[in-house]
Amino acid sequence: MATILLVRHGQASFGAADYDVLSETGQRQAAIVAERLAMLTDVRQVVRGALVRQRDTAAPLLERLGTAAVEDARFDEYDHVELVRQVLDDPAQLPAEARQDDPRRAFQAVLEHALARWIAGDHGADQESFAAFRARVRGAVVDLADGLSGTAVVVTSGGVISAVCADALGLEPRGWARLNTVIVNSSITKLVVGRRGTTLVSVNDHAHLEPHGRELLTYR
Repeated sequence: MATILLVRHGQASFGAADYDVLSETGQRQAAIVAERLAMLTDVRQVVRGALVRQRDTAAPLLERLGTAAVEDARFDEYDHVELVRQVLDDPAQLPAEARQDDPRRAFQAVLEHALARWIAGDHGADQESFAAFRARVRGAVVDLADGLSGTAVVVTSGGVISAVCADALGLEPRGWARLNTVIVNSSITKLVVGRRGTTLVSVNDHAHLEPHGRELLTYR
């Protein structure tokens, strides 16, 4: 029986000029999850998306294992920056919850509104649709599982992990959106691959962070 471990990247740089960079907290999370995963004896490959935050989260693990990653951009996150920009460009669309002093809560309100629009099919003509996003993630997992032996570690993002879980649990898009808000940075979600196909066995495991302080428990 083979195993796929989906690892969410460490915390990115919320509010900075370049979001796609690990924060100091994200760097610590990456080191801690690498320490845990390096204890496994059957890691056959490490796969990551093409985003900087995914690459830099994978780096400590690759150093410990003495190997290189396979890059698969199908494990990239959806373009939340563009989705949010489309809402902010039309102030009339802003939900009431977005008009508050707490920047993280305000951003979350805007993001949830943007995702609801995206799921409903309201997006730019050149932008990836929600259905296309789900399809590419599904295809990436199917291709990885095909002929897999041992354990594959995939460093990816919260929306991707939520999509995999939503497929496995038969959730509607609203269920995907709810999962998307609670996937912890550097958490581990486990799939097993057997004769009956690919089965979800655990979601959002972040026990490796808990001994290091609650400040490492981040969602954004």
